[in-house]
Amino acid sequence: MRAALRVTRPELHRLFEELLAEYGPQAWWPGDSPFEIAAGALLVQRTQWRNAALAIENLSSSGLMTAEAVVESDPDDMESLISAVGFYRQKAARLRSMASWILQSGGFETLSRLPTAELRPSLLSVPGIGQETADSILLYAFARPVFIADAYARRLFMRMGWINGSLPSEYGRVRDSVMSVLDEDAPFYNEFHALIVCHGKAVCRSQPVCESCPARNGCDLGLARCSTGRRKFDR
Repeated sequence: MRAALRVTRPELHRLFEELLAEYGPQAWWPGDSPFEIAAGALLVQRTQWRNAALAIENLSSSGLMTAEAVVESDPDDMESLISAVGFYRQKAARLRSMASWILQSGGFETLSRLPTAELRPSLLSVPGIGQETADSILLYAFARPVFIADAYARRLFMRMGWINGSLPSEYGRVRDSVMSVLDEDAPFYNEFHALIVCHGKAVCRSQPVCESCPARNGCDLGLARCSTGRRKFDR
């Protein structure tokens, strides 16, 4: 099967360094415990982080920031506490399912001993946890070295000219392609993901601001729109 990306390790590292120089360390993901981080990854689906943060604050202040407390909580109370995130009934059910999975699996300590090749499919078996949410939990709650090929990353890579054909929606293939050439530790993937999200919100938006992009000299779209000349590096 053809790789989803046409990119090299030096190119990915150059992008990382350019974004880091522009935005600085991002110190992601906020959370006081692995469960809070996992809950945040689920609650932030299809909403903005400030809404998820409000829901997390409500849960925490109500003593519902452990798997045990979530499983034992009143469903109506749970829905009310997370109503800011939208789709709150669905997300309350998913949060309860995730909490049940954690308890039935022996808790975070037991789960943390599983290899990623076993832990990821187990996460994906939980209702409402798809590939991006699973990888977010793996990276931020379990400190596993995985690349999160979210919409920001796929859009950026497509504009850079790294995605073959019309594959921006294929999460798994983009993720696997990056990880096949970029063998890094969890802190690197953590920072890289955070920087890409920051860049996607600030510059590489649906209507990009290419003239302000720190990576435009290595980007097909940036070169075309800004006429800055040759790339900084060759493939």
